[in-house]
Amino acid sequence: MVVPESLLYSKDHEWLRVEGEFAYVGITDFAQGELGDIVFVEIETLGETLKKEEVFGTIEAVKTVSDLFMPVGGEIVEVNPYLENSPDIVNKDPYGNGWMIRIKITNPDEIGELLSSEKYRSML
Repeated sequence: MVVPESLLYSKDHEWLRVEGEFAYVGITDFAQGELGDIVFVEIETLGETLKKEEVFGTIEAVKTVSDLFMPVGGEIVEVNPYLENSPDIVNKDPYGNGWMIRIKITNPDEIGELLSSEKYRSML
């Protein structure tokens, strides 16, 4: 299981890659492995500002449907365009091309509440 050192993690198995006042959000390798083959990702919150831990979408695998949670508060400014036609990209590349959303962070202080790769690994 891959847990990149450069990312931050939520207890709900989302990752965050901060780039200035923006950040990319996706699900971890552990989460995609637990879900199995991903067949559909639904994100209808583009343009909305959501609080930390609010649901920004759902992910459907062959065996289950799960909510996707905001690791920090922010405005959803972009949804990964590849998810619509190739949702399995999340299984193949969860930390790269399988990202879910790009957000504008509304409360930078919440970043410090996320887990380091080491703390995330120990939680699993």
